Amino acid sequence: MAEETGLTDAQVAARQKQYGLNIIHGRKINFFVIFFRQFTGNPLLIILIAATCISYFLGQHASSYYIFGIILLSILLGLWNEYSAEKTVENLLKKITPTAIVIRNGEKQEVPVVEVTIGDIVLLSQGSIIPADLQILETNELEVNESPLTGESKSVYKTVNSTGFMGTSVVSGSGKGAVTAIGHDTQFGKIAKSTTFIKPVTEFQQGLAKFGTFIVQVILIMTFVIFAVNALLGHALLDSLLFSLAIAVGLTPELLPVIVTISLSHGAGKMARKHVIVKRLLSLENLGNMDILCTDKTGTLTEGHIAVVDFLNRQGKKDPEVLELALVCNSAIVHHKIVGNAIDVALWEYWLKKKEKNRRSFTKIHEEPFDYNRKAMFSIVRNKQQVMLIAKGAPEAILPFCRRSGESHPIHNELLQLRNRGYRVIVVAKKSIEKKATYSWDDMKQLEFTGYITFLDIPKESAKEALARLQKLNVATKVITGDNEIITKKICQEVGMDASKTLLGPDIEKLSDEALKKQVVHYAIFARVTPLQKFRIVKALQANGHTVGYLGDGINDLPALHNADVGISVNTAVDVAKDAASVVVLQKNLHVIADGIREGRKTFNNTIKYILMSTSSNFGNMFSAAGASFFFSFLPMTPLQILLTNALYDISQTTIPSDNVDEESLVKPRHWNVTFIKYYMLFFGPLSSIYDYLTFSVMIFLFHAKGALFQTGWFIESLATEILVVFVIRTARSPFFISKPSIWLALSSLGIVILGVLLPFTPFAHALGFVAPPPLYFFILILLVGTYLFLVEIVKSMFLERYHL
Repeated sequence: MAEETGLTDAQVAARQKQYGLNIIHGRKINFFVIFFRQFTGNPLLIILIAATCISYFLGQHASSYYIFGIILLSILLGLWNEYSAEKTVENLLKKITPTAIVIRNGEKQEVPVVEVTIGDIVLLSQGSIIPADLQILETNELEVNESPLTGESKSVYKTVNSTGFMGTSVVSGSGKGAVTAIGHDTQFGKIAKSTTFIKPVTEFQQGLAKFGTFIVQVILIMTFVIFAVNALLGHALLDSLLFSLAIAVGLTPELLPVIVTISLSHGAGKMARKHVIVKRLLSLENLGNMDILCTDKTGTLTEGHIAVVDFLNRQGKKDPEVLELALVCNSAIVHHKIVGNAIDVALWEYWLKKKEKNRRSFTKIHEEPFDYNRKAMFSIVRNKQQVMLIAKGAPEAILPFCRRSGESHPIHNELLQLRNRGYRVIVVAKKSIEKKATYSWDDMKQLEFTGYITFLDIPKESAKEALARLQKLNVATKVITGDNEIITKKICQEVGMDASKTLLGPDIEKLSDEALKKQVVHYAIFARVTPLQKFRIVKALQANGHTVGYLGDGINDLPALHNADVGISVNTAVDVAKDAASVVVLQKNLHVIADGIREGRKTFNNTIKYILMSTSSNFGNMFSAAGASFFFSFLPMTPLQILLTNALYDISQTTIPSDNVDEESLVKPRHWNVTFIKYYMLFFGPLSSIYDYLTFSVMIFLFHAKGALFQTGWFIESLATEILVVFVIRTARSPFFISKPSIWLALSSLGIVILGVLLPFTPFAHALGFVAPPPLYFFILILLVGTYLFLVEIVKSMFLERYHL
């Protein structure tokens, strides 16, 4: 039958050619879209282009060509860097391609979701995302969450011949379906065609928006005042317009989106080399802002691979029947890769490796998959003429339903001792039951205790060190687990956590949201919690003003992953967990989380460096230009020279994302503070203007300069001070030279300054309006730049004592 053998490779190839790939939102990098974004991202640039076109038609051809060249250089710079960043994300996402389990050529295969085609037979299990629209062929208590399509949180039970929709996820049970529609032809695809999926705005984006509003206000005021005053002083209207627009562009940190993009892609690339995939670049900023990490213990504090240690009957003797019954009451899918929850997978791995003995033949009639709230599952099976209920789960879930229940059960104390020694324990029970049409949890009573199985997941050797790293980064780690408190506290103690206080799920259930908000800050361990309680803990921490990261890999982690500020999953997690997460780690290790936090903070610090430099230096230089134009009969710098200064400065700053960051700047999260930036601009901008006016005085009174010589002298001084001040501003340390910049930042900054000094001596000098300054000028230049950097260093120390970011 086709259902049993699936498609052949030839059929798959033919249908993929006929129907295309299973893609809705293909991540295509559109070069032209990125190109036009360079204009839409900076409206002032469009106005400047229009004004330059008018200048060209009025006969000012030479300067117009050069202005157009500088504008094009700026556009190409942004285009190249943004395109490179898009390619970085595209390559990273290829590492976490979602997969589906299908039957092809009569065998189970794991294939990328994009390769699923019409007619494929897809196997469904708990936690998987349905990869296409399916006709359900088989169902075993298959329960699906269809909220991505309907918005309804209530799950839907699927029956044979019903439809499974692409993008929905399996909550429990298992099943099999034939693909009827893929890509844009699915219900999800049709909605996607007419819907814009808006991602939530991050704190970093909100900060950028506030800063952008502030800068726009400053620019509009300065542009209007400069144009009006120049026009009233009798300067030509077109020259006044070009000059005021050039100053506005010079004041605009138009490279900010590029710097942010480069910083994020640079950080994402470094994280990929450390086995962390950032699905969305801005998630790296969220990772840096995180001050609380919530995590399960399995795989983070422990090795994450539990293994069967022993299986004992009621007399305490090793009994293969206990293991055999646990394999029957088991929802794992077994093929070349075993897929299921950790307990079920461990049982099958042990059986396949050890081959204890041949198993009896059971026919499964009914199965209730593992319920995270009940902490148990059961199966109804037939062996010859006997119908049997087999139950498996946590001792506290199964023992109360055995004939001698609860703590009175003779095995209870022994299981308690095993847990105290760090073992995970599950109990297996059974009973004969009459065959009937339907079964429910009400049937799980009067069970016969059969035995128990012990598992061990040892603490990671690296966990203690990783937790210490997180603590040094001022990130508190909280363990949230569905496991019992005894084994959880033991493992937490072994890795150096304070396990003196533990909040249990049953106690959380009694607390209101307001009461939980007050309680969560006092606990580092939360045990026996349900998926909903995990979500409540995350929301309570957020309500206290914390930026919360949540590391999870199971369907029970989904509510918390969705609502955390930073959802983190692992590449081996169930599909829905990876889909909900914004960061996916290729190794479940707290060290890589610490690396990600550091990279996020480095990115923020380097972004702030650019903003502080551009706002203070640019504001000072443009304020100087505006003031000088009011008093001189000639422009202190031509529009072309202003734009050239800005372009060269921008080129020098593209290496800021590679800069080193002082360790003390990484010890805690830093957040946007537009007031701090405003004060910084008002402190250091006038300081820059003082040295500009000193340069004006030198050029006027010492060299009697006007026109080209004056403009050349100020161009070199302005460029040198504007760029070299990065070595002072880039660090809070004093003196600044004890903090080592990156080699690329040093080379680009010094290289552009040298280029600026040499320009008046090149064949381009005349066209740019430059002339060679006298030798004495360069001696004065060194004196001005040296004293300027010294003064900025003194003011920086005073400023940082008074204001803190």
